[in-house]
Amino acid sequence: MAERATSRDVARLAGVAQSTVSYVLAGKGSISAETRERVLRAVEELNYQPNLVARAMRTRRTGRVAVVMGLPIYNPVHMLAGAGAAAEHAGYTMEVHSVDGHIGLRSRRVLELAGSGEFEGVLSFAPVEPGLETKAPPDVPIVTSANFDDEMHSAGELADATPVRLFIERLASLGHKRFLHVAGPSDFLSARAREQVFIETVERLGLESLGVVGHGWTGEIGVEAVRALPDDAPPVAVLAVNDLVAVGVMRGAAERGWSVPGDLSVTGWDNYDVGPFLSPSLTTVDNNRAEAGRRAMLRLVAALRKEAPPEYEEPLNQIIWRESIASPDTQAGRQ
Repeated sequence: MAERATSRDVARLAGVAQSTVSYVLAGKGSISAETRERVLRAVEELNYQPNLVARAMRTRRTGRVAVVMGLPIYNPVHMLAGAGAAAEHAGYTMEVHSVDGHIGLRSRRVLELAGSGEFEGVLSFAPVEPGLETKAPPDVPIVTSANFDDEMHSAGELADATPVRLFIERLASLGHKRFLHVAGPSDFLSARAREQVFIETVERLGLESLGVVGHGWTGEIGVEAVRALPDDAPPVAVLAVNDLVAVGVMRGAAERGWSVPGDLSVTGWDNYDVGPFLSPSLTTVDNNRAEAGRRAMLRLVAALRKEAPPEYEEPLNQIIWRESIASPDTQAGRQ
């Protein structure tokens, strides 16, 4: 069996002092980004596993961070994978705690974790009480992500509805004049934001709205929205609140003998794996939850290192242009 790598081995491979390895893994000291990256590469190459118990006794550093979230209605695997990868890259082990209940209960749990002595910092993906960080031990930072609400629905940048405006502007430039929005439930901030931007943009550009309908997340909502359209609706651009609703819209169009994108141009949201393989492939929005998780964790890492939080130019929500939209002059498939 191969001997377990030591911090001395890491230092030798990275070409740095052994103390530098300790500083990088503890998030201490003024270490350049280049040196930190070199050390972390050596850690990964050697599969170095620091003795966390000994380090905690010696330095009061545990190498562990806690993540707190509400009980989600969606699969949070992408968000947690992004956060976990960022934590691991920075030399921390991430532990996830799901807390059901109101903001007060969740806030108490965050304070318990911060004061337990087991974690160097706490990241909450759901809102906590204002000023909570002042009640925690001064050397244990608490960071709260702005991208989720109490029920782990999209908020903040993940709820940004700018792509709706961009969809409509692009479709209008292609010649579309009639628009329909198959919306999501009004108790979701993201759904309300998309509906509001749809209404404002259609009005601003002097386009014709065939309404805001649906208010659900299911494929059946999309089917029913198309069934309810008048016979003379095409050509019309349909903005669906998510990809499943968009697939329902495409199914409804097929039932009526309408082609996509000849009669209906269709957009979705969420960039489901099936989107590229539909016929036509679905234009949609990729809301990068993995990146949202990574950025939140990097804010905590920056707080642990007493550095300024990183800034980003790329939005979390980005349009993936595919085949389901076209100029209304594209009459392929129309009788």
